[in-house]
Amino acid sequence: MIPVTLGSDDYRLLIPDKVIGITRSLRVFIVENVRTARRFLRLIDTEFPIGDTLFVELNEHTPEPDIIRCLDPVIDGRDAGLMSEAGMPGIADPGARVVSLAHQKKIRVIPLSGPSSITMALMASGLNGQNFAFHGYLPVRDKERIAKIRELETKSRSGQAQIFMETPYRNQKILESLLDVCSSDRKLCIASDISLHSESIKTKTIGEWRKNIPDIKNHPSIFILQ
Repeated sequence: MIPVTLGSDDYRLLIPDKVIGITRSLRVFIVENVRTARRFLRLIDTEFPIGDTLFVELNEHTPEPDIIRCLDPVIDGRDAGLMSEAGMPGIADPGARVVSLAHQKKIRVIPLSGPSSITMALMASGLNGQNFAFHGYLPVRDKERIAKIRELETKSRSGQAQIFMETPYRNQKILESLLDVCSSDRKLCIASDISLHSESIKTKTIGEWRKNIPDIKNHPSIFILQ
């Protein structure tokens, strides 16, 4: 399981040399996006033999029969790397489906260390790092999203940090919902563009955010409510 950067080209600050070495040695990759994967491999090695490398695409639209075939090279005895579009594979990522299948088939799964926007946001938030829950993506429809935010706010009152995310182009919409629904005293961390030069990680009360609403549309963000 291969970590990639969260958008930065400065991969040496985020990914250990040992992980880079293992990645360079592989010639089979199960990836969320082939173009993104090729770009990352050329980033860490300008002479990476892309033409000699097998890429198997696995995303949220991949049907179950094709997921099984993703592991064919591994079953044939080849090592394969699982790669997400950004950060760590398997977390809020379709790669979890093939990892589950690998366990069923008794294939060894090896996680490699690297950047995770979820844990990095929690680390820097100042919120509860001992008791937290990750909810992934919230519902898209307004009514369902508002109901979910109310549920998360209720859970946050126990002191448990509630972590969630959104597709970048919908960030502003979910922020508006949070500011409309949540009580003024709730704390909200907005962690945007983690590890990039434009990184912004701030924790304020909902009341404070209402006075100065940031523009986070199209900026990859993690939200933490407590």
